[in-house]
Amino acid sequence: MADKPSVLFVCVHNAGRSQMAAGWLRHLAGDAVEVRSAGSAPAETVNPAAVEAMAEVGIDITDQWPRLLEHATAESSDVIVTMGCGDACPVFPGKRYEDWKLDDPAGQGVEAVRPIRDEIRARVQALLRELLPAR
Repeated sequence: MADKPSVLFVCVHNAGRSQMAAGWLRHLAGDAVEVRSAGSAPAETVNPAAVEAMAEVGIDITDQWPRLLEHATAESSDVIVTMGCGDACPVFPGKRYEDWKLDDPAGQGVEAVRPIRDEIRARVQALLRELLPAR
């Protein structure tokens, strides 16, 4: 792993879970970790309930947009965290993978998204402790 680890969060639409995870990691790690997110079938926009839930905790993800998962992005990432993208997620030997089983916030209101947001935060904090143990 490089001096500055790279984490790629992947979900189907890259509109909810992966965007919230990326937002948390950017917020908690600052510039110490390269943060990426993508989807196997990206949506048009980020889920408004995810945007609202993150805003409630002071994290603005309004400048983000769903991106298509590209081979090169996955290949150059140190850690790939999947969240329900199934077989669409590429597998590269030597990469660290985590599969986070999380409810899908698609079509949910902010009340349903808050517990997902909070679970993602806990998982991101644990990942960050492993990536940057001296922090």
